[in-house]
Amino acid sequence: MRAVQVPAFGDADVLECVDLPAPIAAEGEVLIRVTSAGVNFTDTRLRRMGMQTTVDGGGAPKRIQAAELPVVPGGEVVGIEEPGGRRVVALCGSGGYAEQATAPASRIFDVPDGVDDGTALALFVQGLTAWHLLHSAVRLRRGESVVVHSAAGGVGSLAVQLARQMGAGRIIATASTVEKRRLALELGAAAAIDGTADGLTARLLEANDGRPVDAVLDMAGGAVFDASFAALAPLGRLAAYGTSSGGPGTVETVRLMAGSRSVVGFWLLDYLCDRAGTEAALGELIAMAVRGDLRTIIGATYPLAQAADAHRALESRATSGKLVLTV
Repeated sequence: MRAVQVPAFGDADVLECVDLPAPIAAEGEVLIRVTSAGVNFTDTRLRRMGMQTTVDGGGAPKRIQAAELPVVPGGEVVGIEEPGGRRVVALCGSGGYAEQATAPASRIFDVPDGVDDGTALALFVQGLTAWHLLHSAVRLRRGESVVVHSAAGGVGSLAVQLARQMGAGRIIATASTVEKRRLALELGAAAAIDGTADGLTARLLEANDGRPVDAVLDMAGGAVFDASFAALAPLGRLAAYGTSSGGPGTVETVRLMAGSRSVVGFWLLDYLCDRAGTEAALGELIAMAVRGDLRTIIGATYPLAQAADAHRALESRATSGKLVLTV
């Protein structure tokens, strides 16, 4: 079978398209004929540093700092179950950049007719992340203000729309370019501002009519985290779900107590352990997309052999929405 593998850790140039033996599904796993694979920042970390997330059928997932080389990246796929013929979306941990992949049976979900591959991938990891950030992490209430960082990205573009449908009082988007900020406004944000850390607290307060904000969804960490926390209102909540800026944010406990503010960590795999809850949330997202109430942004689609181009585009921060490899 054709697959893209990492023979040595490094930049996107190390990715190579090769012929490999087809994987064999172990007990509790399902073999999938892949039609499309999602491209995520976790794939670039695997390529650069060997940081790999294993996915098993139950219990807490594990992070592995050094994956064995060579390794095939790709944590999420859409395809056809073999045998069986069901069309499914699946979380496989790694191995998705290939014509065939395996995934735990507990991490496989049906894709209904009329939902294309890109939409299914966008709603699975990014959609469920956005849904849980708002419903489970910050528990956004009607009328509250919310900041969505990287609002033109895969998670952010969906979070803006979901927050609007939840009745958020004011949605403040951040994005790096004028075009991305324009997209965030089209999706329902009341204000869209530059998301760089310098002067960010003041810009957030200004965008919220001079008032501190009730909730923040932060995937940047570092100085952006610090500036966002400083903009939180009493009883405000910040959900931290990434460190794309290259480092973590920090907060002293006394600053949490002052104003009774909260910082909540989020990792999607912890929520996927609840299969019934995942099916319900994913079903809600799919129904919204089918009705036209939720717009998935497909930033670009690449053939499997151009996985390196997809990685370069993602790491350059030049893309919006979901990146997809077609197999």
